[in-house]
Amino acid sequence: MEAKDIIAKRIAMELKDGDLVNLGIGLPLGVANYIPEGIEIFLQSENGIIGLGPLAEGDDIDHHLTNAGAQPSTILPYGMYFDTATSFGIIRGGHVDATILGALEVDQEGSLASWIIPGKLVPGMGGAMDLVVGAKKVIIATTHTNKGVSKIKKKCSLPLTAYGQVNLIVTELAVMEVRKDGLHLIERHPDVSIEEIINNTEADLIINDVKLMNI
Repeated sequence: MEAKDIIAKRIAMELKDGDLVNLGIGLPLGVANYIPEGIEIFLQSENGIIGLGPLAEGDDIDHHLTNAGAQPSTILPYGMYFDTATSFGIIRGGHVDATILGALEVDQEGSLASWIIPGKLVPGMGGAMDLVVGAKKVIIATTHTNKGVSKIKKKCSLPLTAYGQVNLIVTELAVMEVRKDGLHLIERHPDVSIEEIINNTEADLIINDVKLMNI
């Protein structure tokens, strides 16, 4: 299983029946393909949809129906469309149970850098700044390293999207939870040792009872 699929599948297990969940662009969009059977999740896309379904394939592709990342998507029978102002009213009003976002860097204080690398052209902040303060739970979906360099930092070096708002970090190697006393390693991939995770993590990890990721 590829890293992005490991991450998406594990994050989907965090979602609870009846949750309203926002998926950020990029890797988080894959979570829609791994919603467990038996629970109903209401996926919100910040471009103005509630009831987003899995990514569209083949004959199901309709280029007029896309998610926030402009990927052809599906909408469930109860789905609805609305304007951007309503969408961000839902986000800023605290009605989103969880947001799942990608990251350039995330640190042991729960801070997130996700929108710009100085000197490079980027499309902009998007809705991330609103989501990290408006959602009840912030989950980061990211690969553990970028070209061998850890993305899990002691302190973010890139411009911040938000300070101290992240609750959970899921990578292909591990699951880490931000608590008041620091960053706790709570799960590891079955094929990865704790030592390997430590060696690929710049942040200081608090390690007590580490379980295996259920993937």
